[in-house]
Amino acid sequence: MNQITKKIISEFSPMWTNKQVWEFEEINEFTFDMIYVEPGKYDETLWKSKSAHLDSDVRDVTVRTFDNLLDGDELWVSSKGTKSLDKEHIPYLMALIVDTMIEEEVCLNLRIDKNCLVVAIDRDADVIDCKEFFEEFYHLATGFNYDTDTGIPDDETEAEMYLTRLQEEFDEKMTNILGDKYLPGNNDPDTINAEE
Repeated sequence: MNQITKKIISEFSPMWTNKQVWEFEEINEFTFDMIYVEPGKYDETLWKSKSAHLDSDVRDVTVRTFDNLLDGDELWVSSKGTKSLDKEHIPYLMALIVDTMIEEEVCLNLRIDKNCLVVAIDRDADVIDCKEFFEEFYHLATGFNYDTDTGIPDDETEAEMYLTRLQEEFDEKMTNILGDKYLPGNNDPDTINAEE
């Protein structure tokens, strides 16, 4: 993980949980202005270009335009109509963007530049960098802060047995409620159909 990303993560640590993101969205307007910029080529006129996504949903834009990040562009995010970002929105946006990117399993570089949040794929990240990066955000999914006792045993084998038991109990409960509509475990229909 690069030093600038480490610094911004430590400044806003601990990272928000999905519950905090949801609660924030319940009481706040959550559309932003976004542009894609080639690294080192930021110019204010780009906010009027075709690469701008004004008054847009961050999830929608990052999913639809993920190829822009893959192609090496940076995503600049600002508050609507201001070309700069309210500082209070930074932890929300970091949690939201990382959560949206988790399935892609890409490590991100984050920085503040010209009062905007700038997001890019970390092309130099190795496995250890990615592990470090996602550990900072892992409680996004669980809703726990990492300094809270989750009840999961420290011993790896015991922890695996504990989590397997929880998953089986949950699967059984959901199967009783939903029947054939429920997909057990961490599966999707394609995975299940491939196994048959």
